[in-house]
Amino acid sequence: MSVLDGKVAVVTGASRGIGAATVRVLTQGGARVAGCARHAEADVLACDVSKPADVDRFVAEVLRRFGTPDVLVNNAGIVERARLSEMSVPAWDAVVDANLKGTFLVTRGFLPGMRSRRSGRIINVASISGRQGTAGLTAYCAAKHGVVGLTRALAEELREDGIAVNAVCPGSVDTAMLQAGMPGAEPEMSPDDVANVIIYLAAYAPLALTGSCVDVFG
Repeated sequence: MSVLDGKVAVVTGASRGIGAATVRVLTQGGARVAGCARHAEADVLACDVSKPADVDRFVAEVLRRFGTPDVLVNNAGIVERARLSEMSVPAWDAVVDANLKGTFLVTRGFLPGMRSRRSGRIINVASISGRQGTAGLTAYCAAKHGVVGLTRALAEELREDGIAVNAVCPGSVDTAMLQAGMPGAEPEMSPDDVANVIIYLAAYAPLALTGSCVDVFG
C-alpha cells in the first residue's frame, strides 16, 4: 500500500517544472491528483490562479470530481526580470498576483472543507527569493517573501484545526522559470529533487511541523 493511497491532492502550476514533477511524485505515492495551469492540458485543468472567477470554477470542479483535498500544493507562479525603476505597474501586479494572491485565493477556496474535516496539509512553494533579495527580481522577491509570511500566519490560524501549513524555498532548479529570472544561471537541482521535499511534507512530516519554511539550498 502506498503512503498516499486514497488521498486527494491538488497542485497548481501543474503543467511544467516543479509542479509537473510534484504531480508525478504524488501520483506515484498513490494520491489522486487534480492539477491546474493557465492553459488546459491532458489531466490538467485550466485556471489562472490570479483570477477569482477562475479559482472558483476550479475549486468547484475539484470538489465535484474528487472531494475535499487532503493535500494542497500552491506552486503556480511567474517571474519578471526588471529593475524596480523600469518595472511597469501591470508587470508588478502580474507577478504579485500569480505568486501571492493566487496562493491566497486557492487556499481560501479549499479551506472550508479541510477545516470541516479537521485534517490536511498545505504546502506553499516559495523560493530562495523569499529568504533573500536578488537585484532585478524585486516583484518576485516581494511576492515570495509574502508567501513565506502568509504560510507562517496561516499555520497559526489553523494550528487547532489539524491542518499543517509549510513552505518550501528552493534554490536554483532546472526550470524555464530559472532561465527567465536568472539568465545563464546553473541549476543546482532538478524539479524532482524539490518534489521529493514536497511529498515529505505532504505525507511523512509530523503534524507538529507547521509554519516552517524548508530551505532547499545551501
